[in-house]
Amino acid sequence: MKILVLNCGSSSIKYQFFSLDNNSLIAKGIVEKIGMKGSFLKHEKEDGQKVMFEGEILDHKIGIEYILGVLSSTKHGCIKKLEEINAVGHRVVHGGELFTESKLVNEAVIGALEKYTELAPLHNPPNLKGIYGIKSLIPSIPQVAVFDTAFHTSMPKHAYMYAIPYALYKKYGIRRYGFHGTSHRYVSARACEILGVNPKGLKIITCHLGNGASVCAIKDGISVDTSMGFTPIEGLVMGTRSGDIDMGAVSYIMDKEKIGTKSASILFNKHSGLLGISGISSDMREIQEAASKGDERCILAIKMFNYRVKKYIGSYAAAMGGIDLLIFTGGVGENSDSNRKGICEGLEFLGIELDEQINAGSRGKEITISKKNSKVKVMVVPTNEELMIAIDTQRIIAEGN
Repeated sequence: MKILVLNCGSSSIKYQFFSLDNNSLIAKGIVEKIGMKGSFLKHEKEDGQKVMFEGEILDHKIGIEYILGVLSSTKHGCIKKLEEINAVGHRVVHGGELFTESKLVNEAVIGALEKYTELAPLHNPPNLKGIYGIKSLIPSIPQVAVFDTAFHTSMPKHAYMYAIPYALYKKYGIRRYGFHGTSHRYVSARACEILGVNPKGLKIITCHLGNGASVCAIKDGISVDTSMGFTPIEGLVMGTRSGDIDMGAVSYIMDKEKIGTKSASILFNKHSGLLGISGISSDMREIQEAASKGDERCILAIKMFNYRVKKYIGSYAAAMGGIDLLIFTGGVGENSDSNRKGICEGLEFLGIELDEQINAGSRGKEITISKKNSKVKVMVVPTNEELMIAIDTQRIIAEGN
């Protein structure tokens, strides 16, 4: 089965094309600067051959036309006709409380997602544009929506509720939803596969650490808590997001700076986090470089980042009554041995003992980085959300739901 996976952002479309007969990636690429000057498509085939096309890509539908065109082109393509695409899987950020698993796209699903744009105004609208585009261009091909929030719908009510008037939850659905669910689900399942163990009976903590970052507590293979909340701003210190902050401080800043809710949202989502503390960058690599030269604010930013992750690991170990497996993934989690070391230091009381030599030599590959006698296994598992979306799409198509 051949599956096209689309991840539509506000001005970009990332895509990967899989053959699930052998879980191989046939092609991948990205459309960037949609609706702007200088828009282009970068395409890479399985053999590593790369090509770039520039053009006037005014909207997501035209962007998808470019993708379908290059996939089926004689010179650069990997299929002879579009009918060889068996299904399209879409990353959809927010599925609310309604969607507890991936769903075959139909009019009812589209209608529900349109209502949920209020919960994810930056993400769900472009996700929907991808669905609209495929529906218009190749309407006979089935589509599947795979939700970032779905994995976390297993959280118990005492974990996802906020201590606000209950009427606000009933009226507006204000609760912790959590995100990065596809990544947390993939790496936890993949780690168990590598170790040859059943997730049943295991207490797993997964750390998806990148520009966006979250921690997830997984017990018996299901999510029981996660650090992101009603929006992706809650939880860890991130690239540009503040993470956990006293609401009293938020209202105080708004009052002193005389800003409204939109400006406050931009402040805490776009100008805070690592960028706000360091004053240099939201990129951990650039912050680490400046820290190595003695920049005190960058040193502080790294310490704050590591400390917040450490706190969540400890709290989730307490919530689950222990931990058997700790997993690092995401751009920082997979590639920064110094962050992994800083996070794990002081967690020996939980049974976490890092093999510093193995950890230091590990970047972007599946590997166990804990000592052989460590009570808790510590692993690096590169995430593959797109493959997870493709596998889910195949399953949903087969089940017909």
